Amino acid sequence: MLHIVTICGCGMGSSVILKMNAEKALKELGIAAKLEVSDITTGKGAARTADLILIGKELAYLVQDIDKPVIQLTSFVNKQEIKDKLQEYCQANGILP
Repeated sequence: MLHIVTICGCGMGSSVILKMNAEKALKELGIAAKLEVSDITTGKGAARTADLILIGKELAYLVQDIDKPVIQLTSFVNKQEIKDKLQEYCQANGILP
């Protein structure tokens, strides 16, 4: 099962929206995943055990020192962008054919 951490500045608003939209996209793609919501400070710790990090482009520089794949998003509400980027990641990593 894929472990994904969604990160935003405070961990209370946009990361929750991102988590919900990512869950919908993953369901459509048929991928089982555990998603975790976090703020940037605690997210760095949580991300160390994750398979993938989802974060907005404006904060991505804050996780550049973590040796995990990072998907940078321009919008947490753009469901198609989220689905496309998750699909691309999963295909590149053998999770999807």
